[in-house]
Amino acid sequence: MGQVGIRESRQRASDILRRVREDGEAHTIAYRGRVVARLVPAAGAREAREVAARVWADIDQLAWELAASWPASASAEEAVGEQRREL
Repeated sequence: MGQVGIRESRQRASDILRRVREDGEAHTIAYRGRVVARLVPAAGAREAREVAARVWADIDQLAWELAASWPASASAEEAVGEQRREL
């Protein structure tokens, strides 16, 4: 993790952001020696896809569980209408 002052961060902003983006480095920005901000890599596209895949897998599992217990004679429209009448 690199630490730079505010003035240096302005002068080297492109370089610092490139290093955060490409190399995954984190940098701290200091004002008079005190840390005021941290630049850290945001979650990458690969991590976002992995999270989305896990969420969709959970949704698929839930759909299978619902389908297994769903009465064959009831349509979704009927089930929702019945639930609304009970409220």
